Amino acid sequence: MAIKLYKGDLPASVTFGNSVAVDTETMGLKPGRDRLCLVQLSGGDGHAHLVQIAPDMKKAPNLQKLLSDKKILKIFHFARFDLAVIKAYLGVDCTPVYCTKTASKLCRTFTDRHGLKDLCKDMLGVEMSKQQQSSDWGADVLSEEQKNYAASDVLYLHQIKDKLDEMLKREGREHLVKACCDFLPYRAQLDLEGWSDTDIFVH
Repeated sequence: MAIKLYKGDLPASVTFGNSVAVDTETMGLKPGRDRLCLVQLSGGDGHAHLVQIAPDMKKAPNLQKLLSDKKILKIFHFARFDLAVIKAYLGVDCTPVYCTKTASKLCRTFTDRHGLKDLCKDMLGVEMSKQQQSSDWGADVLSEEQKNYAASDVLYLHQIKDKLDEMLKREGREHLVKACCDFLPYRAQLDLEGWSDTDIFVH
């Protein structure tokens, strides 16, 4: 595993194929309040690229170009949150999107455990540590533990997607996950505009 950390933006020399795993780290769990601190990326090749975002930063041209590229599938785990944060702080609509948490809920109906740690263990036999989840991601210098944790959040998403896709095909639910993932950017926008705690589809 190779981890590279960049401050401010992704170098133009770093490219990905037709899909990229994406995750974010923030100062908290409220996109309108808690700023974006880190964006993690992986092409599914065992390498992780971490882009550190400064407090007053609103532009990262290379990163923004990648995240808005409609020819590249962005793979998230719990995309709803990451999409809202990226939209709020980088002004980018990420499409197309695939969410492994959403996919898991649609095909792994035999369990209520759909966290990334659960998927890594159940589907790949990989044990993940969540010890750094609540650490200070706004620090100017990230620890090795933080970098390793951040990288682990994107390194396995391609493999998990492949296995989930096999299950979705077997259960005849591929069309459902596509429809749900196509809607996720709008769900994130609803969160940002004040409907985060409201299910608008309830009677």
